[in-house]
Amino acid sequence: MFPQPTLEIFLSDPRLISEGSMTDHVRITDEPGGVRLVQLVRPEKKNALTGAMYDAMREALEGADREGSGVGAVVFAGSEGVFTAGNDIVDFVARAEASFGEAPSLRFIRQLAVTRTPMVAAVDGLAVGVGTTLTYHCDLVYVAPAATFRMPFVDLGLVPEAASSYLLPRRVGLAKATELLLLGEAYGADEAVRLGLANAVVPADGLLEHALAQGAKLAAKPRQALAAARRLIRGDHAAVQSAMAAEAEAFDEALRSPEAQAAFQRFLSRAPR
Repeated sequence: MFPQPTLEIFLSDPRLISEGSMTDHVRITDEPGGVRLVQLVRPEKKNALTGAMYDAMREALEGADREGSGVGAVVFAGSEGVFTAGNDIVDFVARAEASFGEAPSLRFIRQLAVTRTPMVAAVDGLAVGVGTTLTYHCDLVYVAPAATFRMPFVDLGLVPEAASSYLLPRRVGLAKATELLLLGEAYGADEAVRLGLANAVVPADGLLEHALAQGAKLAAKPRQALAAARRLIRGDHAAVQSAMAAEAEAFDEALRSPEAQAAFQRFLSRAPR
């Protein structure tokens, strides 16, 4: 039996399992123009996320919001043709069994919802689970032609997270959101733009440069006016927080279910030893 952590698992390939927890696979650099780049650099595991990586991303956002940081926009990116394939299973299980308290993933998700600094996503290749849902919190999203988004929550016996159960219907309508969240089918770059979930498809070799340039444009705007405009555009913050709380409660319950435990065991049984 698994214990009761609040942590999502969104992987689809046993080869993504790590041999242990990694701590330095998030590269954070402050680029010209007041842009902070948060880049996932664990390509050998398709940028699968560990607790340490979540903490690094959260701290990058918190730091950007601090007065005097000089950061006017944050850009999220992957590396070597992959955004992120989701969570690292071994890291997840280790943290669950050790009862580490509130999950790093949940702390990161909550920070996404309250970050005042504009956020931009540059997505190439796989964006699974939180790799998809974090983009719903970004102000601008640019995708390479090979970008592929998928939210296999229900397939894993789980439920949506990161307020996606609230944000996605608001963006694409109830019918399409229900299809994406319940069926867990992938959608690509062109469909992301068509649905209004991404701003533009950009050639892969110019994707990061374009995202950084757009981030610099945001960073150059009057900060107070930009912050006020963001609040108006993003809408009801209380509703987002309420959705996150409801999802977290439902996720904990689902995580303890026989369905989820069976899904985890199937995954682990396919993993290389």
